[in-house]
Amino acid sequence: MLATLMMSPERVVSVDYLIEEVWNGDPPSTGRAQIAICVAALRKVFRTVGVPQQVIVTAAPGYKLVTDGHIIDTAEFTRRVESAQRAMEQGGRGQAIALLRDALRLWRGPALDGVSSRAAETEAMRLEEQRLLAIEQYMALRLKVGEHQTLLSELSTLVRENPLRERFLAQLMQAQYRSGQRVEALRTFREGRREFVAELGLEPGTELQELHHAVLRDDSAVLGPAAGPASAALTSAEPSGNWPSPAQLPSNIGAFAGREDELRELDDLLAERSDNDPVGIGFVTGAPGVGKTALAIHWAHRAAAHFPDGMLYADLQEAGQPLSSQVVLQRFLRGLGVEPERIPGGREECAALYRTVLRGRRTLVILNDVHSFRQLRPLLPGNGKSCALVTGRAELQGLIHSGSPLRLCLGQLRQTDSVRLLSGVVRGRRIDHDPATVRLAELCDHHPLALRAAGARLANKPHWTVADLVARLENPSRRLAELSHGEYSVRARLECGYGSLDAAAARAYRVLGAGQSVDFDVREAADMLELPLVEAEDTIERLLDTHLLEVAADGGGVSGRRYRLQELLRLHAQETAVSTLSVPSGC
Repeated sequence: MLATLMMSPERVVSVDYLIEEVWNGDPPSTGRAQIAICVAALRKVFRTVGVPQQVIVTAAPGYKLVTDGHIIDTAEFTRRVESAQRAMEQGGRGQAIALLRDALRLWRGPALDGVSSRAAETEAMRLEEQRLLAIEQYMALRLKVGEHQTLLSELSTLVRENPLRERFLAQLMQAQYRSGQRVEALRTFREGRREFVAELGLEPGTELQELHHAVLRDDSAVLGPAAGPASAALTSAEPSGNWPSPAQLPSNIGAFAGREDELRELDDLLAERSDNDPVGIGFVTGAPGVGKTALAIHWAHRAAAHFPDGMLYADLQEAGQPLSSQVVLQRFLRGLGVEPERIPGGREECAALYRTVLRGRRTLVILNDVHSFRQLRPLLPGNGKSCALVTGRAELQGLIHSGSPLRLCLGQLRQTDSVRLLSGVVRGRRIDHDPATVRLAELCDHHPLALRAAGARLANKPHWTVADLVARLENPSRRLAELSHGEYSVRARLECGYGSLDAAAARAYRVLGAGQSVDFDVREAADMLELPLVEAEDTIERLLDTHLLEVAADGGGVSGRRYRLQELLRLHAQETAVSTLSVPSGC
């Protein structure tokens, strides 16, 4: 009912229409009474979350949603897209890109998802078309400003999700051609044409066919200048001197899926800065195995053209122990072309030389699995032209004093992205249309490492069906074991997170995970832990800081907040509790 009112803000919606929409033309005899009860409940919800004025008012012959002082995301989306259109008409290309980016960030999944009325389904289709049109405009503008290499991954994803949308196919072909990938551009056309013929029995449209002919003719007048492989990385900027340009970034992540919102937010790090500006810092955090490193590496490859002076990369954990920042500095300095005999022996001297060498350069520094701010601080560049992308589980309180860092906390993947990730890992088998794949994603908790582990199991066991693996994972006592083989070991990754806890937090993790309730509030936690309320709250906060616990619902204030362990974490906590109890005293 709320969705129906929100589709007609500031307009009276009759009770008869609400009844028709809520029950899809088959209302109960008590329909009017139930509508009134729903309105009362919704008004109570708004008051509970702190909205003093009435949002739903009675207005004959029904009700009206009052938006004064409030923002409806669909209306705000439309406003920003229209503002972008006006900016384009006035030649403000950069402003239009920023407005479209902000508009698209309002989307957090399918419009009106889960609402099944006819009007809602029609409106959802209209809004989805508006979203796709906005994305087409956004991509076209970014291609015009030379971001073709950055857009390759995004456009590839859009084509996979919308194979019959010709504009995305054309934009991907343009981006590939301009990035020196002429063969890939031709392959994109062939695959798109095959999809059109198979699904529609039609050839692609004139625009796409002309673009294909332009690629065959190597016609840069139509497609824009093509970059050769050696020069493709210089499309956004040129190297700033004769120093070596280190290329320490690991190879790109295979079968990457989802995280479109996070990738767009990381693009904010590419804003133009001077040497005297604070360094741009992105901090990616989240639970063990949630894909922090994968996101950082994937984005770094997309953004490579913006950092012509090179990329530095370091894992800050070695053999399960934090790596000395001095060791990392010495490695970075060697990569930056400093002769070994000129590298100082002390950490502060190394850090000073490191900042001096980076002065005036556009370099990206990726610091993976940071343990503490003390370890991180000497490794941050000192100039605004460079950027640092940091990943880690622990909250780095000192980052707030290093400018205005962008903080991203990764959660579970959306269902569609989980299925895409599984399909990408299991190559050569069309599992995305198998109904069992959705259940497999659910059993993996939509957790990226677990999904990769499941996909690897299926890839290595071609005689298994998806249903075979689902049957194994349905047993909670076997689930972690099934997902802990080889490099994609979910249990090993969770053990690393658990091993970082102090004794009190580790005990709380085991006790709360072994509890009967899926979620709990602070009082229930205090009872389970046999701790005073304040101590229980402090312990919960330490688990939240390490992302082994999450807020399930926030009703306002400590007393109204409920917490939970994600399912795989809960299974691990239960395993750990059993193994701890079975260890003889004195061990």
